[in-house]
Amino acid sequence: MLKGFSLPLSPKGKANLVPSPPWHYVGNVIAIEYEADRASIEAYLPGPLTYASERCCVYFIDWQYASEMGEEYLNPLESQYKETILLMSAQYNGEEIAYCPYIWVDQDKSLMRGIFQGWPKQLGETQMTKRFGLQSKAAPKDLCAGTLSVYGKRMIEGQVRLQEVCESTPRPAFAGAALLRYFPNLQKGYHDQPLINELVQLKSRNVQIGQVQKGNAALKFTENLEHEVSDFKPVKVLSGYQFEVGLIVDDIMPLESL
Repeated sequence: MLKGFSLPLSPKGKANLVPSPPWHYVGNVIAIEYEADRASIEAYLPGPLTYASERCCVYFIDWQYASEMGEEYLNPLESQYKETILLMSAQYNGEEIAYCPYIWVDQDKSLMRGIFQGWPKQLGETQMTKRFGLQSKAAPKDLCAGTLSVYGKRMIEGQVRLQEVCESTPRPAFAGAALLRYFPNLQKGYHDQPLINELVQLKSRNVQIGQVQKGNAALKFTENLEHEVSDFKPVKVLSGYQFEVGLIVDDIMPLESL
């Protein structure tokens, strides 16, 4: 009998790309809140979601991951990855919720875990300013930056000048985001009838937030005729943040079939 949570299945169940949940995450975050064009936001919202505001947020995150029984962090190439997440504000049944139209990651295991949840992950290269406790010109305490490049082309870049410690976290937040789980049907004659097409909500648990620093920010989207992400270029940049986050993922909440 073949075993495994995901493909490839194998007799011992060790070959699967993604092992069974729960999945444990800890990460360093640079986030920038901004306002985007209302029409662009509305065009992306799947039917059950409605427009809430022009507020969006870009997250640059340097993650470290472990499965429940694994010690993947002892092999950093397996455990560590970076990603850029774009979130927009929405409403579901009158309640505020985040929705993710785009997300980029640099590792196959993370990409597959995300697709299972409904994150629309693509491959991309995220780079972030490293933080250190030592005093050095190479380690500024009040400046940090994040960038996203896809196939060698710069798409997003942001900078934050940290000014204060604060109690608030950026909005919209990703821990309980609404996601679109979609799996197409390759069978001829059924290409327009996906096997899975449902709106779900991520149910992160044991969410931990470290000290949050906040400050002024700059954010730029590069015009790219090969991708639509520049539709979300900032109309107004709000605040930037830096903090650490930890969470566990092992569940999603189905909201509606589409």
